[in-house]
Amino acid sequence: MTYRTAISALITLILLPGLTFAHGDPPDPLKGVKVPATPGLVSGSNRIVVDKKAAIQLGKALFWDASVGSDGVACATCHFHAGADRRTRNQLDTGVLHTGADTATSFEPTLTGGAGGPDYQLKQGDFPLMKFADPADKYSAVEFETDDVVSSSGPFLGRFQGTDESGTSQDRCDPLQDDIFHLGSNNTRRVAKRNAPSVYNAAYNFRNFWDGRANNLFNGVSPFGARDPDARVWITKNGKARPERILLKNASLASQAVGPPLDMNEMSCAARTFHALGRKLYHRRPLENQTVHTEDSVLAALRDPSGQGLNTTYAKLIKKSFARRFWAGQGDFGAPGDGTAPYSQLEANFAFFFGLAIQLYEETLIADQTLFDTKRDKAKYPIAFNEQQKRGLQVYQNAHCFNCHLGPTLSAAANPKVFSVKSLDYFGLINRAGQNEDVSGIGVALYLLDTGYSITSVAPWEYDVGLGGKDPFGNPLSFAQQYLDSLADPSKKMVDPIKVVACELQTPFAYDFFSTELIPDPNGKGHCRGYKELSKVPSPAALQSELSKLDQGRVPTGLTAAFKIPQLRNVELTGPYMHNGSMKSLEEVIEFYNRGGNLDNPHHVGTLVFPQGFTGQDKVDLLAFLKTLTDERVRWEKAPFDHPSLEVPNGHAESHSPSGAGQLADEFLHVPAVGKAGRTPEQGPLLPFDQYLTP
Repeated sequence: MTYRTAISALITLILLPGLTFAHGDPPDPLKGVKVPATPGLVSGSNRIVVDKKAAIQLGKALFWDASVGSDGVACATCHFHAGADRRTRNQLDTGVLHTGADTATSFEPTLTGGAGGPDYQLKQGDFPLMKFADPADKYSAVEFETDDVVSSSGPFLGRFQGTDESGTSQDRCDPLQDDIFHLGSNNTRRVAKRNAPSVYNAAYNFRNFWDGRANNLFNGVSPFGARDPDARVWITKNGKARPERILLKNASLASQAVGPPLDMNEMSCAARTFHALGRKLYHRRPLENQTVHTEDSVLAALRDPSGQGLNTTYAKLIKKSFARRFWAGQGDFGAPGDGTAPYSQLEANFAFFFGLAIQLYEETLIADQTLFDTKRDKAKYPIAFNEQQKRGLQVYQNAHCFNCHLGPTLSAAANPKVFSVKSLDYFGLINRAGQNEDVSGIGVALYLLDTGYSITSVAPWEYDVGLGGKDPFGNPLSFAQQYLDSLADPSKKMVDPIKVVACELQTPFAYDFFSTELIPDPNGKGHCRGYKELSKVPSPAALQSELSKLDQGRVPTGLTAAFKIPQLRNVELTGPYMHNGSMKSLEEVIEFYNRGGNLDNPHHVGTLVFPQGFTGQDKVDLLAFLKTLTDERVRWEKAPFDHPSLEVPNGHAESHSPSGAGQLADEFLHVPAVGKAGRTPEQGPLLPFDQYLTP
């Protein structure tokens, strides 16, 4: 047995059993797979949440409440349709992440010849955002290309001045002239930088956001976990409150939740704080201006007799949900700076409550009742499949799709605990592999990768570096890059407290480095029994020598323009697709993978996206299979996917907005309140994104 065979077998048996299905049986159903728990959150003698039911009610209210945003934008505004956003107007961003390019701050004409830009109404013919003369050949002439992004409309540009504790739910924000999002002299709503992925089943992810910046560890304040050196939560002990550092494991949903409410492109005026948001909501009734269905699966018991909102306040729900040590302290917890009273402990800890409550709510949004999740027959096909769906599943397997969309969640970005067969004190969050190798394995570049993140070459790498970027503190977002930096310079410790064990990499360094270039792996002790010869890492000198070579020699990384591999349930309903929203339909997605991506990025070889040669029948069958991943509860918004009403900003009228000078008035998409029984026949089911586009 070779080193590589041995270690591959070890990973198969211990870390990621889902990998064994890539070329054999399909992954197991999701039903019954538990969401990895956050230790100490809802259990234990010193638990954080003392009433889980109340905390879920709080989380659902916060998620759907338009008062959370500065000017009427809720978390659900970008996630109201199968957990995603199906709006078609005022949804274009300039591609601002295309750093340094002139087009990063300007809108380009669309494929149909439209002007694009603010308040543009997307058409079916505007997709895909990269079009080829021959859709099956990425080397054919490119007929259209843009770095603009189809994303989600958010707030108007303004600077936060204050808020009212009752009455209007609009923050007091001074309008600022927007040099990008405007029509004439009037501002339009700004648009987020990337397409909004579905929040359904996101509870299984180890990290969230397309670039992974929503850390697995929740620090109670920001998305960045241990990376944020100043994050503290106020905790009262023995009658005195002190700011303490916390890092809650398996809480990436909470890390993700606290990002958008302060983001100027998503929900907030500039310079707003969570303290101020806590003060704004403290005395308010949740959802006070929105309809709650009489049979809401979570909120019905708290429904106000008026039918509008709940019969309690946010402060009461927080106090019912969370342990007293997080909200009952007395004293000065910081001042707003506008002459008003100092913040209370509850207000100062509002980000903490907000993140964890929304996490607990989103952990209920598990779509696991699809045809794919039915029991398997003797041939390992789901018993509910017809012959065409079986053929589509076989096409999917033959195309190696399960190498990335693996395991019961159909995503390698899932928390490794979903795959692990026993409790481990390290995670397989970094890998080293050559994925496009020939059968001999000779001369193949071995890439260091973050598990669950892949370069699919949707767009040129410089349009958006994704996982190859850095956090606000200057640290690489990538675990693999942190690991490489720490090996090259042992004085640089990984800012994310994860343990990487060299002998557990798919291809250990001992495979292609000489023994004289290697030193013992400091993390290998106790983990590499029987594989001691693999428990080696390159010496700093050897590694620095490789890094100075073309493409980093034997240690290339597949990180720049890598993005999180999404789970696929309900993919029929969650368009537009990809991180840049560049494809309107599953048919376009299938064609993209058939041609092997849109181009060859510098590290495209580190992926499994290569030309497939699908026949016409293959494409039809594959589409039929992908549609089996729809949970009918999601299509009809049955519990737990029911919700309050919401007015979603959807483009602009020609008149001025009453909420601010120099702003265009909103037009709205009405999302009706739905109870646990789901949408009515008159309302009809949710439809795929492309069916909402104009011809």
